Amino acid sequence: MDKSDTFNLEDSQANHTKNHFLAWDKEYTHLKWGGPAPVRNIQAHLLPGSRVLDAGSGNGRYLGELARHYNAVGIDISITALKGSRAQLSRSDRFAEHLGASISDLPFKVQTFDGILCYGVLQHLFKEERKSAVEEFSYILRKGGFFFFEAFGYKDMRCGGEASTPFEERTFSRQNGIIYHYFTKEEIRALFKGFDIIELEDVIKEKVFKGKVYRRHLIKGIFRNP
Repeated sequence: MDKSDTFNLEDSQANHTKNHFLAWDKEYTHLKWGGPAPVRNIQAHLLPGSRVLDAGSGNGRYLGELARHYNAVGIDISITALKGSRAQLSRSDRFAEHLGASISDLPFKVQTFDGILCYGVLQHLFKEERKSAVEEFSYILRKGGFFFFEAFGYKDMRCGGEASTPFEERTFSRQNGIIYHYFTKEEIRALFKGFDIIELEDVIKEKVFKGKVYRRHLIKGIFRNP
């Protein structure tokens, strides 16, 4: 578990790391800290002191709050993000383990975690990568453990643009090299077919500007490892 300072993109599955993974390190050189994000829905399902993984923890918005209540671990493909997260938690007098890794190839033993948080991450992977990630989550999550999910939905105003290469439905490549996929509920149910679905909901917010409707669409879910 002391790989946090030694992660090398030539190790493990990183031999096959795609450019859209590498793009995140550049992205985090200019992303600003957005402040802490609440974890109340997680607290409703997990006891204090539970072991929780923030899968794709970025600069620590959720990880810092998780560390207040849980034995928290953050993993991310971006070393830049992890350094920022570690510094942010230190300023708040909080601690969480930080590891460099892809969520498609996690360095944990079977049934390590009571809960896994994965917000805004699976939407940046291709189909086979998403499938591998969910298989990894199922492996490291304890029986009866909870998985907390959030990703873009297909009704979002940003769903569109340059088609990804290789082409996949509702998947687009931005100029920064990052992949954006927009989910349907049916797709999420199929992806998590090995889990019990506790909650799965659309969160749609609309604003009207100059007579035009602008829609943001998230799909949120809570799943349990049977």
